[in-house]
Amino acid sequence: MVFTAFQIAEQLQGEVLGDASKKITGIAPAAHAREGDITFAEKASYFAAAEQSQASAILVSDDLTSESKTVIKVPNARVAVAKLLPFFYPPDEHPAGIHPTAVIAPTAQIDTTAHIGPHCVVGDHTRIGARSALLGGNHVRKNCVLGEDVTLHPNVVVYPETRIGSRVTIHAGTVIGSDGYGYVFDQGQHLKMLQIGNVIIHDDVEIGANTAVDRGALGPTVIGQGTKIDNQVHVAHNVSIGRHNLIMGQCGFAGSTTLEDYCVIASQSGVAGHLKLGPQATVGAKSGVMRDVPPKGTVFGYPAQPAMEMKRQIIAMHKLPELLKRMREAEKELAELGH
Repeated sequence: MVFTAFQIAEQLQGEVLGDASKKITGIAPAAHAREGDITFAEKASYFAAAEQSQASAILVSDDLTSESKTVIKVPNARVAVAKLLPFFYPPDEHPAGIHPTAVIAPTAQIDTTAHIGPHCVVGDHTRIGARSALLGGNHVRKNCVLGEDVTLHPNVVVYPETRIGSRVTIHAGTVIGSDGYGYVFDQGQHLKMLQIGNVIIHDDVEIGANTAVDRGALGPTVIGQGTKIDNQVHVAHNVSIGRHNLIMGQCGFAGSTTLEDYCVIASQSGVAGHLKLGPQATVGAKSGVMRDVPPKGTVFGYPAQPAMEMKRQIIAMHKLPELLKRMREAEKELAELGH
């Protein structure tokens, strides 16, 4: 694809400084940019590297100009890059139709514009909406609903009664709606508690590869609109995740935990069951959350504590070797005085 700087600025609602007719054929970071590429500089400190690169144009957020490059000024350069990338790398198109190796239940309802790839299974009374795509090896069991423009990458499994909104992407190997981990102890053994709830995934959610979202024990497990979940995350039964949360890789959420809107959970963190994380709560990496987190609260550590308190503890721990040394010296001096 070839665009002029003017066309790009028009799409991004930006302003061209320099040659508006400059032809742009790609996008790349400054270190790898070539003639015809557009690069970006989020900060003034990055602008020098962008200007010295081979790129033909630079996206900037600040009031910067260049004698050698066309500059496109936008409100936020990183956001502009996110909006621009699909122009040069449009998503794959999946032709409508059902692959001959797919197994479709007679009562399933599949929109004529949907794509059902090889070796997929669609269960009884399941509905799949317009332009949705099952890319291969998917098993969508009975009584599920998939909205419009849903993409299931290879080997995603969706258990019965799951509800998936529109524009949802689920990456390879993920399982939605498997049994929650529910047992009761009775007469010397662990008796399985049937998990009869379901999973509800709202619009514009993306879920990474090899993630597991368990069905609710009675009511639903819920993932709110716009939430983005990374790879290898476990969401247990009856967890409720609000809107626009960011959940990074290898996190785990025990049963009946609630995350309100705009929470950020960094990698390899765990959240105990029946807790509540308020809106805009942040959990640092490798944390173990054992208590509720207030709105806009930031916690980290194991067990997780408020950020300022945890920082003081870390600073104190770093001082321990010096304090122990001074204590030994004081003990030695006291011992000598005693003689």
